[in-house]
Amino acid sequence: MNANKIIIYQLLPRLFSNTCSRNIYNGTIDQNGVGKLNDINDKVLGSIHELGVTHLWYTGVIEHATKTDYSAYGIASSNPHVVKGNAGSPYAIRDYYDIDPDLAVDVTNRRNEFEQLVQRTHKAGMSVIIDFVPNHVARQYHSDAAPKGVRDLGADDNKNMFFSPANNFFYITGQHFAPSVDMGIGPDRYIEYPAKATGNDCYNATPGAGDWYETVKLNYGVDPWNGSKHFVPTPGTWRKMLDILMYWASKGIDGFRCDMAHMVPVEFWQWAIGAVKQKYPHIIFIAEIYDVNLYHSYIHTGGFDYLYDKVTLYDALCGVLAGQLPASEITKCWQTVDGMKEHMLNFLENHDEQRIASYQKAGNAHHVVPALVVSATLTTCPFMLYAGQELGEKGAGAQGFSGNDGRTSIFDYCSIPTVRRWYNNGKCTLANLSPDEKSLRKIYQKIMKIATTEKAIAQGSLFDLMYVNYGNLDPTRHYVYMRNYGKESIIIGCNFGPSPASIDIDVPAHAFDTLHIKPGTYMMTELVTRHKRKSLFTDHDKLHLDIEPYGTVLWKFKVN
Repeated sequence: MNANKIIIYQLLPRLFSNTCSRNIYNGTIDQNGVGKLNDINDKVLGSIHELGVTHLWYTGVIEHATKTDYSAYGIASSNPHVVKGNAGSPYAIRDYYDIDPDLAVDVTNRRNEFEQLVQRTHKAGMSVIIDFVPNHVARQYHSDAAPKGVRDLGADDNKNMFFSPANNFFYITGQHFAPSVDMGIGPDRYIEYPAKATGNDCYNATPGAGDWYETVKLNYGVDPWNGSKHFVPTPGTWRKMLDILMYWASKGIDGFRCDMAHMVPVEFWQWAIGAVKQKYPHIIFIAEIYDVNLYHSYIHTGGFDYLYDKVTLYDALCGVLAGQLPASEITKCWQTVDGMKEHMLNFLENHDEQRIASYQKAGNAHHVVPALVVSATLTTCPFMLYAGQELGEKGAGAQGFSGNDGRTSIFDYCSIPTVRRWYNNGKCTLANLSPDEKSLRKIYQKIMKIATTEKAIAQGSLFDLMYVNYGNLDPTRHYVYMRNYGKESIIIGCNFGPSPASIDIDVPAHAFDTLHIKPGTYMMTELVTRHKRKSLFTDHDKLHLDIEPYGTVLWKFKVN
C-alpha cells in the first residue's frame, strides 16, 4: 500500500477544457464544442496539483461509440440508435486500443497526444489513472487500432450457442435484437442477429430503455443460467482483456479504475492483476463495486488496491447531509470495513452520482464541508473529488440525453459552468469565480493539503470518540474523532448542523493508552485557521470545541 495519502481528481477531458458556453440542448459537437487533451497543459496541471492532487483520473479517453462521424479518418461510424446522447457514453467502448477522436486536435495523431498528456502529468508531479471497462463493450465493437495479430472480440464466436466458454459474447439464438427504444427504419435501422446479451446482465433480446441497451455483455466463462464456472482452459475473453491492460500499462499509466468490477468474476481479477503487477508493480487497481459482501474477496483474492466505498461512507454522509441519518452513523461505516478501511476509496462525487451541491443533494456547497473533512480525514485511504466539486458545481439543467437530475452529463456535448469560468481559456484563475466559489476552492485546497501532509491523517490510526461523548454533544449533528501518528495527534470535530456547536468532549483513558499519549498541557494548532491555544489534555478533563455551523475544527498537538 502507498505510504502517502492519495488524492484523485477525476475529469472528463471532453467536458473539462471545453470553453464553449452555449450548452445548446442536445447540441452537436459543432454547436457545443469539446475539450481536447492538448488543452490540459502545464498551467492546468500545475493548478490541479496545487489542490493537493496526487493522481489524475482521465475519464473517457478510450474510443467509445458516438454520433459524431469520423469515417474520414478510417473510424467506422456507430449506428445512432445504439448511442446514448450525441457524444455517447464513455463506457460503451468501441475500440479498446484507441483514443477517443473527439479529444484530439489532430485526429490522426490522437494516441500520441494522449501519451504526451501522460508525460505532462508526470512532469507536473501526478500519476495517471484511466478507465478499464471489462464487463461490456459498445453494441458495434470494432478495433481498427489493435496491434497486429489481435483478433476482435466476438470474431471467432459460435453464434449458434447462447453460452460457450470459448465465446466472448452471449447470444440470444434465433432472435433479433429488439429493445423497447427506437431502432430506426430503412437503411439506418440498427439490425443485430442473433441478439447479444446486454451489459447490465440482461440475457434476453428485448432490453428496456432503462437497461444498458447500448452495450454488450462480455463472457468470462460463467454460465448465467446455472452459475457454473468454466475457467480451464483460460477463457479467450480473459486473455484478450489482459492484453488490453498490458497495452495501456506499457503507455506509462499508473492505475486503472475498473468499471463495474463486481460484475466480472473475482478469479479473473486474481489472474489478471497478478500478471500486470508482475511486470508493472507500481500500477494500482481501483474497483467500482457496490456489494459490501464482496469487499474482502475482491481485495484479498482479486488483488485490488482500493474499492469504492459508496454503500457505507458515501451513502451515510449523504443521509447525514439530508438530515435522514444521525452523524453517529459514521461510526458504523468504518466498523463495517474495519480491517479493510485502508483499501477503501472515499468520495462525495463522481460521474455517476449527483453533484453534492446540487439541489437534489445538499443544495449549498459550503454545507458539505463537514462531510468533506470526514471523507478525506477519517482514515488513511484515498479520497477522490470530481472536477467542479471544489467550485460548488450543481450540475443544473438538462443537456439532452441527460435530464435535469443534478448530474453533469457524460452523454452530451457540453461544458461545466464553474470549471469553464475557472479554466478561463487555459489561464486557470479565480477572476471569473464568485466569492463563494473562490472561498470554497481555498477550503478544498486547505483540506487536501492537510490530508496529504499531516502524518496523523496520511499514515496514522483512528480513534473514534463518539462512544464516550453521546451525553456531551448532539449525535444527530456532531461527530468527533482522533487521528494519531507517533507523537502527533489531531482532534477532529464536525458540525453538520445550522447552529454553532459549543461542546466539551471527553477523551478516555483508553485513547491515551492506545495512542501512547502522555496527559498534560499542550499547545494546539487549528490546522485550517492556524489559530493556537493551550489546552489541558487528560482523561478526566473535558476538551472544549467551538465549531461554526456546517463547520469543522482540526486541533493538532504534539507530545514533547
